[in-house]
Amino acid sequence: MDKKIGVKILGTGSYFPERILTNADLEKIVDTSDEWIVTRTGIHERHIAADNEATSDLALEASKKALKAANIPGEKIDLIIVATITPDMFFPSTACCLEKKLGLVNIPAFDLLAACSGFIYGIATAKAFIESGLYKTILLVGSDMLSRITDWTDRSTCILFGDGAGAMILSASEEDDNVLSVSLGADGSFGDLLYMRGGGSVCPATAESIAAKYHTITMKGADVFKSAVPKMVKAAEDAIIKAGVKLQDVKLFIPHQANMRIIQAVAKRLNISMDSVFVNIHKTGNISSATTITALDEAIKTGKLQKGDLVVLVAFGGGFTWGGAVVRI
Repeated sequence: MDKKIGVKILGTGSYFPERILTNADLEKIVDTSDEWIVTRTGIHERHIAADNEATSDLALEASKKALKAANIPGEKIDLIIVATITPDMFFPSTACCLEKKLGLVNIPAFDLLAACSGFIYGIATAKAFIESGLYKTILLVGSDMLSRITDWTDRSTCILFGDGAGAMILSASEEDDNVLSVSLGADGSFGDLLYMRGGGSVCPATAESIAAKYHTITMKGADVFKSAVPKMVKAAEDAIIKAGVKLQDVKLFIPHQANMRIIQAVAKRLNISMDSVFVNIHKTGNISSATTITALDEAIKTGKLQKGDLVVLVAFGGGFTWGGAVVRI
């Protein structure tokens, strides 16, 4: 009987642009204050990409670090997946742009769009590919530049977003299985609560659509909050049940870094202490698909996680989409 193929996490990496936009900087742009922002979001600063940086550039730096952590050459990669809502362009895919920048050829590559849940969806996709035997070593990246689609005159949204990228190398293994479970969900009926209207086939770019700010994020924050908390709780609970582990076995919870109030509400409903919840939103803001992987990478690099520890990743994003995953470091 053939031995079950497990999914091993070989390494992670993350990258943030050098420029930092503080709340004090935002006070000069819109009618807001550091106290107002921190009280409502928990965010103190966020990273903003340089004018000459693209989403694939952020992905490239994170990928290099993940490859170094995995101690494998890029030539070992046989599939590239990039989760993003801010691609370099509609086509070619950001994954193809990343492949070129990594100096790789003849490797299948594609983008995955599930908004802030993108990296969790990517884990599920990579897991399925590996367990099927179709691919052996996958580079999975979450990379977003929300500064490019932010309305900097809207104080309710511009305070939230930043830029960054994280990467993970996953590989087939007969000895280890680091991805214990993934639980995904979506409900398209809530699409009008968090979206960007312009740029697609419904509303292609025109002078009128640009003037109307259809190419920036629109969000009804209070309504998003009402859905985000219960869906993230359910995704985490479902992933834990599917993994066959207990809540008390989990060393660290890494939620999507969208808003401190959401993070605290999710922890309260799960009945877990904030001491076991990893938070870095204060210095990153919301970076969409990159939040969970960059937080995981930081937790590993700073020693908050040790080999063998169980981690729950959970996210919620436009669509609405949501997902949870249980991984063992």
